[in-house]
Amino acid sequence: MVRGRRLVSGRAAVTLTTVVAVLSVITGIANIGVTTVGPLDPYVPGYAQQLAGFTGTLTGFLMLGAVLGLRRGQRAAWYAVLVLLPVTAAQGIIQSSSVSYPLVALSVLSIPVVAANRRHFSNRVGLTTTQMAAAIALTGVQAYGTVGSYILREEFNGVNTMLDAFYFTIVTATTVGYGDVSPTSQEARLFGMSVVVFGAASFAVALGSLLGPAIEARLSHALGKMTDSQLELLEDHVLVLGYGELTEPILTELHDAGSEFVVVTGDQEHAAALSDRDYNVFTGDPSDEEPLHRVRIEDARAIVVATNDDAEDALTILTARELRPDVRIVAAATDRENVRKLRRAGADDVISPASIGGRLLVRSAFEETEEPSAEDVLDEFVGE
Repeated sequence: MVRGRRLVSGRAAVTLTTVVAVLSVITGIANIGVTTVGPLDPYVPGYAQQLAGFTGTLTGFLMLGAVLGLRRGQRAAWYAVLVLLPVTAAQGIIQSSSVSYPLVALSVLSIPVVAANRRHFSNRVGLTTTQMAAAIALTGVQAYGTVGSYILREEFNGVNTMLDAFYFTIVTATTVGYGDVSPTSQEARLFGMSVVVFGAASFAVALGSLLGPAIEARLSHALGKMTDSQLELLEDHVLVLGYGELTEPILTELHDAGSEFVVVTGDQEHAAALSDRDYNVFTGDPSDEEPLHRVRIEDARAIVVATNDDAEDALTILTARELRPDVRIVAAATDRENVRKLRRAGADDVISPASIGGRLLVRSAFEETEEPSAEDVLDEFVGE
């Protein structure tokens, strides 16, 4: 049941969409300028195949951009993917080549998976001031250059249509300047210079708005923090609240079992060290409500509390139980006398590693005929 939920999840939707986007780019590039032979070749004109290859590459890049939105849980990106997936399937069919078959199959398969996970993508597109300025600047410069050069088309060599004007704006703003379009008057030269200045400035702002989040993500990893996009995709995970000597073997066991888990700790050094080991870490007080909401306690499968401070663990358990009355909470007590206290705080099961080790040592000392296993002792202890 749990495995089925994982197959149809927000993470599966993002993964499938990413694969489709990459396949769209690869198959599009492979079919640009090539008329291939396939089962639909007699029915698809050669120019249509070449056009589908070119547009397929563009669609793939658009879908990669939508994937970034999906990773942030954005509803707009979800809508965009649902529109682009049928497009990539149609482009794969029109390309009519054997290399496009996987693209068609995965596109069709991804549509119901993405559609079924609508609830995971509910965030609005939150643009920063810099990102909004970049979008406005890019749009404004392109409109300014296109309209201006079209109005002055008689003073340019090679500008006759609106498409020519848009082409001139692109190659000028990006400082490419192929030389096939050139001004023939002083006024046109001044206009061209303004497009170069405004275009370079707008692209610089756009580049900064794109690199900024990437740099922030790298800094978050170095400081032992999870990014917002990582937090938004958490589901059916295990929360390990707090970190101490008792926590380390738990993390090893969860990692070896392939379980998704997040460690919440207020210690910056521990957080950075765990992050270096590629563990998901959120830096914050595990006994506060706000960090637990950030790590999506409402979608957690289970909670483990096992540090060396029973008093702090009790407070953490109380907070977690208040936020999630139905979740299973397992705790470890450093002192045996605190077992019942942690249970009263809200833990479903409380284990005392010291008591378990003591019983094993005593039984081993008396050399019992049937040596008990650790599992037997643990079951006996938990059943108290």
